Amino acid sequence: MASISGNASISGNEFPDLRDLLAFYAAAGVDDALVDDPIDRFAESAQRQAAPAQQAASAGEAPRAGADRSAPAAPPRPAAVAAVPDEVQAAAARELASKATSLDELKQIMEGFDGCNLKATAKSMVFADGNPEADLMLVGEAPGRDEDLEGLPFVGRSGQLLDRILAAIGLDRKSAYIANVIPWRPPGNRTPTPHETEICRPFVERQIALAKPKVLVTLGGPSAKLLVGSQDGILRLRGSWKSHVTADGTVIPVMPTLHPAYLLRNPAHKKLAWRDFLEVKAKLRELGSI
Repeated sequence: MASISGNASISGNEFPDLRDLLAFYAAAGVDDALVDDPIDRFAESAQRQAAPAQQAASAGEAPRAGADRSAPAAPPRPAAVAAVPDEVQAAAARELASKATSLDELKQIMEGFDGCNLKATAKSMVFADGNPEADLMLVGEAPGRDEDLEGLPFVGRSGQLLDRILAAIGLDRKSAYIANVIPWRPPGNRTPTPHETEICRPFVERQIALAKPKVLVTLGGPSAKLLVGSQDGILRLRGSWKSHVTADGTVIPVMPTLHPAYLLRNPAHKKLAWRDFLEVKAKLRELGSI
């Protein structure tokens, strides 16, 4: 039995269309409401019906017959503020990111930044996890549901697989620094738009510059394309070393590889990721990091 506000209830058997709609939403990954508290639509409807009578009363007229005098007025709800992604917000993000002189300062700047619409629907900002002093930094695309709830990157099933991959080359989260291109979860785990990605780009680029890793691993196509400036697909990019150049001209070797979530859906490709991380291990050993 699915209940709705206003002390009314409906069942999937009585309304098969609603049951199908809810099933469609669940299959599409819609698992969060856009507001924390339920909205009483019956009270809103009663308020709209009572509005003409209230206006007539304020003008000294008698209310029309049949007007609902007993319906309580619903309290006004604050409207959610969501910035429309555009170049102005991207420019603001670039200016703010350039002012950060430490990772803690960058995190505070991002927490106070309201120029990305994804912040309005996310439960938390997912900044980073692991050791910011580590020589290895891994960058994914965006948080998922588990990451949004816990405020840390790669904590769900894909995070568990990533932990096993790191362990296979003798590393863990204490010997790596983990972040995402997008710090706020897109609703329903949808793909971030180009504008949303461009707004968040200055933050992750500054995060990399401040962390100063010796080796960078991009997890999945979106982060690889953004940080190495290529439009090739991840299966073409992975397996060969690329470069990321920071704002101060530092060149960091980058190994693009497959995202753990992709590997969970395509386990046959784990062997490709394993080859990539063997290259990462060899590079870290060459640099004296392990």
